[in-house]
Amino acid sequence: RSLPRRRDRYREASGPCGLSGVKLLLHGLCSNTTVKSLDLKGNNLRTLGAEALGKLLGQNKSIRSLILEWNSLGAWEEGFSFFCQGLGANNSLQQLDLRNNQISHQGAGELAMALKQNASLQELDLRWNNVGLLGGRALLNCLHSNKTLKRLELAGNNVPSDILKAVEQAVDHNQDRQAILSETQNRTYILSKEVLSLKDEKTKQFLDLMDTVDKQREEIARSSRMSAARVSQLQEALDEQHSIMNSLKAKLQMTEAALALSEQKVHNLGELLKATKQEQTSMAEQHFMELQQQRQEGADREGKLLCDLSAASEKNLLLRNQVGKLKSKCSVQPTFSQDQLFQVKQDLTNTTAELKLRAVQAEERLEMEKRRFKQSLDDMESLRVKEVDHMTQHMEASERSMQDRIQRLEAMRAALEEELSQVKAAALSERGQAEEELIKVRNQARLEEHQRLEHLEEKLRLMTESRDEAQNCCFKQKQMVAEVQAKASQLSLQADGLRRRLEELQQDLNSKEEEKVTEVNKVKVELQEQIGHLQAERTAQDGLREKIAALERQLKALSSNHREALLDKEGEISMLLEKLRVKEADISRMREEEAQRASFLQNAIMAYVQGSPLGSHSSRK
Repeated sequence: RSLPRRRDRYREASGPCGLSGVKLLLHGLCSNTTVKSLDLKGNNLRTLGAEALGKLLGQNKSIRSLILEWNSLGAWEEGFSFFCQGLGANNSLQQLDLRNNQISHQGAGELAMALKQNASLQELDLRWNNVGLLGGRALLNCLHSNKTLKRLELAGNNVPSDILKAVEQAVDHNQDRQAILSETQNRTYILSKEVLSLKDEKTKQFLDLMDTVDKQREEIARSSRMSAARVSQLQEALDEQHSIMNSLKAKLQMTEAALALSEQKVHNLGELLKATKQEQTSMAEQHFMELQQQRQEGADREGKLLCDLSAASEKNLLLRNQVGKLKSKCSVQPTFSQDQLFQVKQDLTNTTAELKLRAVQAEERLEMEKRRFKQSLDDMESLRVKEVDHMTQHMEASERSMQDRIQRLEAMRAALEEELSQVKAAALSERGQAEEELIKVRNQARLEEHQRLEHLEEKLRLMTESRDEAQNCCFKQKQMVAEVQAKASQLSLQADGLRRRLEELQQDLNSKEEEKVTEVNKVKVELQEQIGHLQAERTAQDGLREKIAALERQLKALSSNHREALLDKEGEISMLLEKLRVKEADISRMREEEAQRASFLQNAIMAYVQGSPLGSHSSRK
């Protein structure tokens, strides 16, 4: 089972061998990957060999050429169907030789079904088989779906010439398609190679440019780092000067804040002094108002006492008048009793004594109130004077201390302002120097950067020009590819149109052929019936002849009588033979008519195809 492995890629296995040996050989080749060509010509493989070949074609992926001439594979339909199934599943075989294999029209149909599935076979030789009209049609129909078969030999298969020409045209169409496809593939391959080479070249140029850009960026970064270091040093010096100025500003702000605080305190003390003065004035006014009120109250009390005194004196007068009246009445009326008079006198003395007592008490109370009010006024005046003196002394002392502190703060402020002006002048001078140095460094860096940018822009411009040229070249190549693809699509559209036209014509032909086949089948059935009758008669005649030969020796005497019957039978046989010859002549005549019709139809198809643009193109070729 194992085949020896050699270093050459192309190997052949050829020569006749036994059926069991062929089966073992094919079984071993199923897993082989080195044999490219297999020649099994004249091995009489039959059914089992056909099944083994189908299995081989279904599993093997390396055989490109298979020669099976003189093997009678088509004589057994079941085995040949297995072979066709394996052929349909194969995707590596390119050449197949099936000459002289007794393939009938059923086998041709199986082979056509396999060719519809196969996409790798390019050459198929079916010469000297029994494909016939139906097999030729099946093979022609399979060529509509098979686009890879470029050579199909059908000589010696009783296939009509019109079908042979249609098959040849389909195969030529496949060849043209394959040639156009291979040409477009070659062009696209060449264009893709050129595009890849251009891409590689442009990538190399771009990488070189990027390397130069990276180097220049590194140089720029180095110079920028140096300038940044210088700027950082200058910035540190400026930051120190700023810190000094900030500290002096902080001191100045602190002194200003202290001065503002002292001013605020002075303002607060002034407001407090104003408030105390206002309070003193309000207290003096309040005391004056209270004194006025007390005076008013004393005056009111005095007036009330005076009113009471006047009322008492009036009452006394009135009583005196009453006493005088009573005395006058007593003098007039001596009958008035002494007791009543005494009682009235007694009441009068009591009331006068009570009035005197009340007048004395009121005067004493008035004096006491006067003395107390005067004492309180003296106390309040002394207290107010003392408080005013104390507040004036305190305000004068605080005012003197605040004036001294303000003078000291003013002196400190003047000193700090003078120091700040000196520091500002020094900082301005240093800042001016630092800015001049920074401007010089920036100008130098900008000049270097500008020069480098000009150099890079020049290189970038050159690169963009080369890229534009490459893109134009690629665009032209793409246009060429698009034109080729458009032409291919146009050709495919034309081919599809022709194919549809051919299919329509083929359908017409098929319908006509079916009609002809039905007529021919009817004629054949009639002929077969007549031939059957004739054969029956022949068999009967043969029996009679045997009987006659057996009885010739016994019936020599009766030969004369039987000669007439024999002559009659021979006449009938001659008549039947004459009828048979007439029928055969009719059949040949009908075949000639069908061939003429097919030739007329073929001429019409050729004229139509030559009139189309694809036909003119093929004729020019």
